[in-house]
Amino acid sequence: MTTFDQDMLDELNLLLKFPDNSLLQGLKIHHDASQSMVNAASRLYSKGLITLPDGGYLTDLGIDVADHARHIQSALCAQKGGH
Repeated sequence: MTTFDQDMLDELNLLLKFPDNSLLQGLKIHHDASQSMVNAASRLYSKGLITLPDGGYLTDLGIDVADHARHIQSALCAQKGGH
């Protein structure tokens, strides 16, 4: 695969919503969340990146992936005004 598909983008966006300042804080996907966020949480849980199908906490793998996602976001955002 050479591009991020919409499911991957939804998963990355959800990972970016997890607090990065404390591993003791998690996320809860509420019943009124968009279906794409509910589905993304379920997929992240199946992949072992979060502890519950409706959020919870990041696993060790989830922490690593979320950290990479933040680096990618930061790099891409920095480039917006650069050129």
